[in-house]
Amino acid sequence: MDIKNKSITSRDEDFAQWYTDVCKKAELMDYTAVKGFIIYRPYGYAIWEEIQHYLDKEFKKTGHENVYLPVVINESLFQKEKDHVEGFAPECLIATIGGGQELQDRLIIRPTSECLFCEHYSHIIKSYRDLPKLYNQWCSVVRWEKTTRPFLRGSEFLWQEGHTMHASEDEARQETLRMLEIYDKMGRDLLAIPFVKGRKTEKEKFAGALETYSIEALMHDGKALQSGTSHYFGNGFSKAFGIQYLDKDGKIKNPYQTSWGVSTRLIGSIIMVHGDDNGLVLPPYVAPIQIVIIPIKMNEPGVLEKARALKEELANAGYRVKLDDSDKTPGWKFSEYEMKGVPLRIEVGPKDLANDSCMIHKRNDGTRTKYSLNGICDTVKELLATIHKEMYNAALKNLLANVTEVHTFEELKAVVDKGGYAKMMWCGDQACEDKIKELTNATARCIPFDQVPFDDHCPICGKKAKYVVLFAKAY
Repeated sequence: MDIKNKSITSRDEDFAQWYTDVCKKAELMDYTAVKGFIIYRPYGYAIWEEIQHYLDKEFKKTGHENVYLPVVINESLFQKEKDHVEGFAPECLIATIGGGQELQDRLIIRPTSECLFCEHYSHIIKSYRDLPKLYNQWCSVVRWEKTTRPFLRGSEFLWQEGHTMHASEDEARQETLRMLEIYDKMGRDLLAIPFVKGRKTEKEKFAGALETYSIEALMHDGKALQSGTSHYFGNGFSKAFGIQYLDKDGKIKNPYQTSWGVSTRLIGSIIMVHGDDNGLVLPPYVAPIQIVIIPIKMNEPGVLEKARALKEELANAGYRVKLDDSDKTPGWKFSEYEMKGVPLRIEVGPKDLANDSCMIHKRNDGTRTKYSLNGICDTVKELLATIHKEMYNAALKNLLANVTEVHTFEELKAVVDKGGYAKMMWCGDQACEDKIKELTNATARCIPFDQVPFDDHCPICGKKAKYVVLFAKAY
């Protein structure tokens, strides 16, 4: 193994350091002089672009339109929704001076955009004919976090935030769940990550929401990662911001609202679900480079020419392919692209030319097999599909193996300390949630949709159980 890979800390030795090593050495990001504000380097940003391209198409299929709203919010506007303000106040970065003058109405750098969207909707929604409004924006937000980690928790991060308005409660609720399904589908089809999905508890829901739903991923170290959320707001925001419309029945009404979003935290999910001790292992459909071509003995006649022709053939077929014809050794290149998680490596050398063949290395399992160059595009298509399926199945197997039914507090503590989801019957009382958090540092990740009771009482207080809930330590 090349020294470059040896410099990555083992996952089982120090998972946090392994994660940092991968982020830095795979050139996904770099730090800046301001804590929590990172540089997304081209390779890391390219992963986000693939996520963005996938979701943008899905959003537009369902009638959503992209908009862009300002990065600042008047403090007076932000104060209009009490619960929302209380939830975000500790994380707000506030501008107090503009043009050398102290601002009378301070400007909050957006932590989220409900207030801005609501102000805008109050101007443009007047009739039932104006509904629904299905808007989304791609932007960055700022939340002044005390503890930061690249992609997982930053003071600034990239995301999309959808904000919609509907004439009926039923339509808004359907929208909330429809967007959650799009996120779940993204996990299956793009990221090769099986998400657990369900409703957040009252304690864990989004500030100002009536209901919050989430997708949760399980990392290699057994911790959960909230990877996306979808919120139903009812009409509380629309009342607070004076959003009214004239309905068909001639009555003035307040519309019902949703919001939903995923962020660059998904990059952290990909790293921690799929990575290994050699670095990244990228699912093929989100990988910025799906195939790297390494010429072997490229100074010998015909080798480089064949490699270039192969690159052109694959690129014309729509694959993201790179030819590394640098003067570095094949061993260095093998190590480099393994660390960067490139799904397929194609090696072409003099012996391969003689047989019109190549060697193909699969990053996810390390297998290396000879294939004919005839029909190479079909071969690559099949291999990428196989890799995606294998990676998803491996992650699903890990998830299922780490969901454990618990019947006592001691069992719960043992599960979350080891890592994984403790599946518990819960009375619904926040006091029990608080006690679990205090004694184990685990939180309720979600109340899964599949509610199959397996006990009749809450192991924390002994009262009658109402819900199946998943507890875990989390990022």
